[in-house]
Amino acid sequence: MDDALQAVRVLLVGSHDLRLADWAALFGHFLLLSLLAIGGAITTAPDMQRFVVGERHWLTEAQFNASVALAQAAPGPNVLFVAVVGYNVGGLAGAFATMVGTLLPSTLLTLRASHWNAANATAWPVRALHAGLAPVTIGLLLATGWILFEPQAGDWASAALALGTIIFMLRTRLSPMWPIACGAIAGAAGWIG
Repeated sequence: MDDALQAVRVLLVGSHDLRLADWAALFGHFLLLSLLAIGGAITTAPDMQRFVVGERHWLTEAQFNASVALAQAAPGPNVLFVAVVGYNVGGLAGAFATMVGTLLPSTLLTLRASHWNAANATAWPVRALHAGLAPVTIGLLLATGWILFEPQAGDWASAALALGTIIFMLRTRLSPMWPIACGAIAGAAGWIG
């Protein structure tokens, strides 16, 4: 019976024995990151990785990368990786804390901004804001790519696969699932680490 209770406990709150201050820090950090998620939640992955891997040591780099990869390969919204990271840190309560922290401020801000944008669509400040956010989004996506690729940087096969994926995405309009499938096959075959 003790094993069953332990399994339920791990499912609900994870295995890290987080204190109340840890739960508040997890929720608060994802709450703040939500306001930086220009271009989607994936653009905040580098700071999520810094927080849960580098600062708090709740996950390893491999666990963090696997969380992101699993969620990105699954059908559904891009933000699912936040729930997977949260679950790996603190079970279902961790998934809830990270998702609410991520979705609450951005949802409220988006509702307000969309009303303002609709009312002022032709005004120069709105056009300037749209033009200014494009390079910010690209920079955040590049930082995310670097963080996710960094553990494999010394492996020439992984570098070739990453470069091939970039070329594929720039040159075609085909689904990104094709290079993801190629990466899965290469990993399963042991060609990349």
